[in-house]
Amino acid sequence: MIAIENLTVSFGGVTALNAVTVTLDQPVCGIIGPNGAGKTTFLNVISGFVVPQTGSIRANDTNLLSMKPHERARWGLRRSFQKEQVVNELTVEDNIRVVLDPLNLSGRERRDVLDTALDFVGLRGMRHALAEGLNAFERRMTEIARCIAGRPRVILLDEPGAGFSQGEVEKLRQIISDIHGFNGAMVLLIDHDVDLIQAVCQETIVLDFGSLIAVGETASVLTDPRVRAVYLGMEDA
Repeated sequence: MIAIENLTVSFGGVTALNAVTVTLDQPVCGIIGPNGAGKTTFLNVISGFVVPQTGSIRANDTNLLSMKPHERARWGLRRSFQKEQVVNELTVEDNIRVVLDPLNLSGRERRDVLDTALDFVGLRGMRHALAEGLNAFERRMTEIARCIAGRPRVILLDEPGAGFSQGEVEKLRQIISDIHGFNGAMVLLIDHDVDLIQAVCQETIVLDFGSLIAVGETASVLTDPRVRAVYLGMEDA
């Protein structure tokens, strides 16, 4: 469970998040809204890359705001970005291995974690391939494997489905849906693909100009007139 209270972030005269208060407790939670709504800022605050002016964030009774970014990573917070962060000069396996360094794992445990993460995303046969030779989907799968390896508690995914074919999106959809059953981690997902959000997210929040305008069961949120107006661009008669 993630409990957020009165979260406010301002950049100069622009309020990116405006006293956002919400509790999220489902395995996969969607975050949607138009461009500039504050979605990525929301994840950046949880990650520790942005310090809010006010507010608190508690995840599984842990005060995240009291921790530095590397401490949150050691605790179990993992993150992907709109532009994937895969190191070309490393193999697929070594791109995943880097998140295991802070964990107290034996050599056998480390090998088992790598094997299961690679199996989960379908890249075990490519473990020794250099990342520079991967296509866009394989690079994204490498990043997701890095997120799910080890002992993650919360995984933040920022538009992981952008630019993929329908078949690739279907595979991504299944992988995201299976994460909680695989390792128990909670997933927060930003994506503009409403079909993806509806398929994998049990609950969804909607931001607009930094304010929370809707939260709840995903199907209900997506039919909310306010959401249809500000995000889907639809006006009810």
